[in-house]
Amino acid sequence: MPTFTSGKKEKFARFGIFIKGFVYLLIGILTALAAFNMGGKKSGSSNVLQFLSRQPFGKILLVIVAVGLIAYTFWRLYQAIMDHDNDGSDSKAFIKRIGYAISGLFYGFLAYSSIKLIIGASSGSSGSESTASTILSKPFGQILLGIVALILLGKGVFQFYRAYSEKFRNEINESELGKKRKKLLINSGIIGFSARGVVVCIVAYLLFRAAWEANASASGGKVKAFGFIKDEFGTIILGITALGLIAYAVFMFLQALYRKINMD
Repeated sequence: MPTFTSGKKEKFARFGIFIKGFVYLLIGILTALAAFNMGGKKSGSSNVLQFLSRQPFGKILLVIVAVGLIAYTFWRLYQAIMDHDNDGSDSKAFIKRIGYAISGLFYGFLAYSSIKLIIGASSGSSGSESTASTILSKPFGQILLGIVALILLGKGVFQFYRAYSEKFRNEINESELGKKRKKLLINSGIIGFSARGVVVCIVAYLLFRAAWEANASASGGKVKAFGFIKDEFGTIILGITALGLIAYAVFMFLQALYRKINMD
């Protein structure tokens, strides 16, 4: 019986990182095309899965993406449980590892949605509005939703911190990069994390609004955040944000190749 050696685990993790980048690439491209009136559609992760399912060989594409999302889930949970990055055991490290676990669960659910599309089942209702509705139905639901929004805001702010501190470079074997790829890594990281920060902060704002109004329909995920950007700041800013997410995808592709991963 074949064993899942450290080398295979590393390749599996890198494949997962690559597929996350692929999902963000499609989110960015489809949203940018919509912003510049060139077709496309404002899209989040679930929309990307639907888009892939409608393409020639759509089920094959979905199988590849589903395996990649499972791989990324494995990678995030491994980081959370095994302290892969040697963060230690203080409160800061604990919060970071909780973040890894939450990320793993999110991409695990996305993998599950992919599998449902593959077998022909409806992916069901997903996203922030459904989650907000569930939370608001609970005792102290508005307070709980406000806490979720606050956590999400912290995540958004952290994206800006990662961008402008360039801490993301610590995770990369830069000695393996040539001058041009190193420059591409830095620029795509700064732009990509900034764009991601904008989107996450807007989603957090929408959740705060939903909590304040006790109205789940006021919340939303990436698609609603893109709509907010277009309504409040115009199509050009929406297009720039979408291009920023494409930059984030480029960063993820480079991370898939050059991230420091040791799974011994």
